[in-house]
Amino acid sequence: MKEELYEISRNKMVTEQIIKRGIESKVVINAFLKVPRQHFVNQESLPWAYEDYPLSIGFDQTISQPYIVALMTDALDLKSTDKVLEIGTGSGYQTAILAEITNQVFTIERIPSLQKQAIARLQGLGYANIKYLIGNGYLGWNQFAPFDKIIVTACAFDIPMNLVEQLADGGKMVIPVGDTHIQKLLLVIKNGDKLEKQHLCYCRFVTMVDND
Repeated sequence: MKEELYEISRNKMVTEQIIKRGIESKVVINAFLKVPRQHFVNQESLPWAYEDYPLSIGFDQTISQPYIVALMTDALDLKSTDKVLEIGTGSGYQTAILAEITNQVFTIERIPSLQKQAIARLQGLGYANIKYLIGNGYLGWNQFAPFDKIIVTACAFDIPMNLVEQLADGGKMVIPVGDTHIQKLLLVIKNGDKLEKQHLCYCRFVTMVDND
């Protein structure tokens, strides 16, 4: 498929899957119009790169449905000056969307081969505002805390307190919480020692692994 056809598919995805479902933020929409999703899927999935469902990327992991990526990004209300922590680099697609909007992205992945692929894609596309770590997402990245925003792209059984502690006061975190049967996508806002939780939607993510 030629680049022109991918661009047509990308524009259609943004119009039908994102804007029509209520995403209005211009910075979010512009990021989705710019990032070439076909670079973040496996070769066999290229014909479906812009379709309205998640796709396998190997290692029992997926690249999320475009709308869910947009919903999570939109909920964070990102500013260009925000320092953002991503738990679960995965394919690198969500990472690229974040890097289009904000100047500092820190991303953690537990599977070395998966992050190696993502780094090659992201650097190949010219993203230089991303720091990478192989590690346990439950532990966060204390060296660079506090973070203005945190996004978790795998399901936790509960909100990890390490991540709450690394979230700046007034900061926001988007995280799927639940089990293999029922998961809720939550927006968590930190106000001092209190957490405000907003239910965004029901969802289905791979399970976040505590491997330390």
